[in-house]
Amino acid sequence: MNIEEFRNYCIAKKGVTEDLPFGPDTLVFKVMGKMFALCALERLPPQVNLKCDPERAIELREEHDGFIIPGYHMSKTHWNTLYLDNLPPKLITELTNRSYDLIVAKLTKKAKAELDALS
Repeated sequence: MNIEEFRNYCIAKKGVTEDLPFGPDTLVFKVMGKMFALCALERLPPQVNLKCDPERAIELREEHDGFIIPGYHMSKTHWNTLYLDNLPPKLITELTNRSYDLIVAKLTKKAKAELDALS
């Protein structure tokens, strides 16, 4: 999966916006204003940061040694960095969905209601 495919997958999700709050090199995807994915635009190989359950994050790092690492410039407990070129697209979409779901689960009732109201 390349960066453009990853971007298209993320922005197709309900309530997602994209932004460059950290400068022109890092694309951030948010659901209802909360980050669930960060994409390094200038890094080769292409990399993304995704939120993850702490236990699963460790498992993934062990299973995909060198291709999934602790989150670059993020909480190493809750975020992983994925090297997109070296992972199956199905795994990337699965982990992107989980990151999105973790953020949605923590939204306020009001934000969840607004998300649910979106078409």
